[in-house]
Amino acid sequence: MKRTAMIAAIGILLAAVFSGVGNVSAQSAFRSDFDHLSTGFPLDGSHRNADCQRCHVGGIFRGTPRECSACHERGGLVRATAMPTNHILSSNLCEDCHLETTWAPVRRVDHSQVIGSCSSCHNGSVADGKPLDHPVTTAPCEFCHSSNAWLPARFDHVNVTGNCISCHNGTDATGKNLTHINTTNICEDCHRTMAWEPVIRVDHLHVIGACSSCHDGAVALGKPLDHVQSGDNCDVCHTTNAWVPAVFDHASVMPGTCSSCHDGTTATGKNLTHIQTLAQCDDCHTTTAWSPANFDHAAVTGSCDSCHNGTTATGEDQGHFVTTGRDCNYCHSSNAWVPTLFMHASPGYSGDHNVQLACTDCHGGNTEIVTWPFAAYQPDCAGCHAGDFQSGPHKKYENPDTSYLVSELSDCTGACHVYTDATMTRIQRSRSGEHRTRSSGW
Repeated sequence: MKRTAMIAAIGILLAAVFSGVGNVSAQSAFRSDFDHLSTGFPLDGSHRNADCQRCHVGGIFRGTPRECSACHERGGLVRATAMPTNHILSSNLCEDCHLETTWAPVRRVDHSQVIGSCSSCHNGSVADGKPLDHPVTTAPCEFCHSSNAWLPARFDHVNVTGNCISCHNGTDATGKNLTHINTTNICEDCHRTMAWEPVIRVDHLHVIGACSSCHDGAVALGKPLDHVQSGDNCDVCHTTNAWVPAVFDHASVMPGTCSSCHDGTTATGKNLTHIQTLAQCDDCHTTTAWSPANFDHAAVTGSCDSCHNGTTATGEDQGHFVTTGRDCNYCHSSNAWVPTLFMHASPGYSGDHNVQLACTDCHGGNTEIVTWPFAAYQPDCAGCHAGDFQSGPHKKYENPDTSYLVSELSDCTGACHVYTDATMTRIQRSRSGEHRTRSSGW
């Protein structure tokens, strides 16, 4: 009975103690004589006005949890306000975002405690999402934005869907400026995603209009001052890779003479060894190349040997007949060196022979001077043929029979008379042209 009575007495005492604690907790915590700071958990904010029983359930003090989430959870022993069902997914470190004074407004959102992707909150409902003018992209928010603020953003073009112009239209993002050349809208063919400038290259396939619409010296490089006179169709001669080398199309040159460009300054002109001529280049040359050339002698000024000297043009070979002050065209034509056109015009020349004679057959020294074998008889046939003369067939007269001498018949092609006697007054018979230079024999 004593043991039972003792237990009952202790129960009455504990009831009295907890009754007193309950009375103290009914009052605000700051009116208690107990210094809660000594527990290492200061009562700040809303905790200052909380009943002790709210945290120390059943009067149990030791082991009371210190983490927010241990009290502020559903179905826990401590009945404190728990996370609402629409709370964002996060860790249980409430104090990283909330104040002890009140749940709202939230002091800050510590994104390191948020669980899940940005878009799970930033969907326009739970938290701000993409505005209507946001660039079209499937990339997560953190690819461009930081958790400190939406702006400034580090834009990553890798994750953008669609072409550049879908954003860079001058409204959603910077577009072409007023001075931009006329092109298609494929920005990436010339620009980088790092910056508009410098331009990596100009892809001429996407440029609209003629070359000169840009290459006018203002928007882009145009013709230099020493450019040949031509039209504005640059691509007739130049490529989009570089100005040079150029494939020159003479058909596009403005009307004018060759020498207006080919003057040695604007374009290649006559070299120092060029023959003297006043003719235009196209009289001999083509627009394809300088050589081979179609030479027109009619346009050359000066004598033949001013060019045909063996240096500028083909000259006399070593065995050439030696003339005295005669130009090439005295014997040759401008078509070819052979055949020659030489014709003997000397009154003493007996005429072309039937036998094909070489010049040296008569001109033994290979010069214009004739080497006569029988000089006493020049310029008659006997000058060469005196040794061929036979007196027998050349009767002069009869009674007595007498023959002519070579000196009397030096012109073999002349007339020959046979007289009746020595008086030579009566012709017995006559012979005219017995011998001819064109005949095959005497």
